[in-house]
Amino acid sequence: MTRSPDTGFHDPGLALGGGGVPRHVAIIMDGNGRWAKARGLPRTDGHRHGLDALRGVIRHAGERGIDYLTVFSFSSENWSRPPAEVSFLMGLLRRFVQRDLSELHQANVRVRIIGEREGLEPGIRGLLEESETLTRNNSGLTLIVAFNYGARDELVRAMRRIAGEVAAGTLAPEAVTDQLVSSRLDTAGIPDPDLIIRTSGELRLSNFLLWQAAYAEFFFSPVLWPDFDAAAFDAALSAYAARERRFGGLTAAGR
Repeated sequence: MTRSPDTGFHDPGLALGGGGVPRHVAIIMDGNGRWAKARGLPRTDGHRHGLDALRGVIRHAGERGIDYLTVFSFSSENWSRPPAEVSFLMGLLRRFVQRDLSELHQANVRVRIIGEREGLEPGIRGLLEESETLTRNNSGLTLIVAFNYGARDELVRAMRRIAGEVAAGTLAPEAVTDQLVSSRLDTAGIPDPDLIIRTSGELRLSNFLLWQAAYAEFFFSPVLWPDFDAAAFDAALSAYAARERRFGGLTAAGR
């Protein structure tokens, strides 16, 4: 699979129109609880099936030639959920690393974690670091997992670092640019998302990649996350390909 020199997108042979495939897709995986409730099941069953959906989406992203896939797995606000649910989600994380990490590594997937790590339980923090360390030199799909992540918290931490550099005299105030701010975020070195998908029909970002989403295209899918399959993913990619990205400028037609 080759990258088109004029568009910057991959051409995997999918009939997506002229826009091609986005380089970076970010997903807010929403609807596990409602999926379970609609079936008379506990919320934990929704999370378990949601993990199965994630495995399928990772595979499909690789097949479609997407370079970066970011998933919102656990927000900094999710700690306020019932302790039993939080404990179950941490157990899912452990099982994902134990069961899936070696498979991702064999598939040449590089894992990167964004979010605040200070204060995390050492065992959880160790799992996150293990995922990154094992796959660091892989050159295929980059899977970015937003864990204990909140965009406002990310921005506050970046501003504190910049303020400290200015106070120490190692950074001039006039040197603070949007590029410099980007380099101090958790996503430093990762291109901004081209497409952000939210499942379950909700129409908000929920404190996800607020800075990075400045020029992203949005797709709000009515599909609950456990049911989000290859066809639902392709529907989002097709919608993206039909759009014109102007980045504040004009199209060739002057619009």
